[in-house]
Amino acid sequence: MTAAVRPIRVTVWGENVHEQTNPSVAARYPSGIHGAIADGIVETLGSGRRCAPPLCRTRSTVSPRSSSRPPMVWWGHAAHAEVPDAVVERVHRHVLAGMGLVVLHSSHGSKIFMKLMGTTCTLRWRSAHDRELVWTVNPTHPIAEGVPNPIVIDEQEMYGEFFDIPVPDELIFISSFSGGEVFRGGCTFRRGHGKVFYFSPGDQDFPVYHHPDIRRVIANGVRWAVTARPERSYPVTLYYAPGDVHGLLGHVEPVRER
Repeated sequence: MTAAVRPIRVTVWGENVHEQTNPSVAARYPSGIHGAIADGIVETLGSGRRCAPPLCRTRSTVSPRSSSRPPMVWWGHAAHAEVPDAVVERVHRHVLAGMGLVVLHSSHGSKIFMKLMGTTCTLRWRSAHDRELVWTVNPTHPIAEGVPNPIVIDEQEMYGEFFDIPVPDELIFISSFSGGEVFRGGCTFRRGHGKVFYFSPGDQDFPVYHHPDIRRVIANGVRWAVTARPERSYPVTLYYAPGDVHGLLGHVEPVRER
């Protein structure tokens, strides 16, 4: 199998809380928010490129599992605090070792995103049926491939600045809203050997994850987040003897699922 058609195995995780407690959300996302996201990834990456079916994990204990295959897509909102710290530590370790992570919308408040950013990740918000325009500011980036400029979302929750995140490694999209607010809604970060993409559009109260352009951005983000490293390795401090430029005396412990 050539690299051009190698399937991408991806875990799509959603906390699956709103869908179980709010009939309007269940009607909007009958297969769950995670299901709509997964369908968009397969639909987009399966066109001209083979894509393995995403692994959609939803648990009543709100305990996502990190996959041994990159990358992972994370959607959460109502139950950030219920995600066990041990799970956060495990996912964090996998990201540093090379697992890509796509963080969506209100997952800015998730434990894992805040741990990776090292900031509060707080922002301005309003849920009042705002129109959102998603402007591409880095049109040559692979995540922006095939995306119109701007993406028009007729109804959406407003996210605005100040967004307390570190300066992104790459800023790909900014959003403007009908109230005049702007937001850095599409950013990438490198953490250890892993790549992180944060993308803000999407909400349980609006059908944004059915929007074809939003689905394309998320799928592009998944494809981008796949590490180029042949295997995962956790960054460690190694001793190099004088003249040992290849580290032949060094030793790296393999990353193991805990």
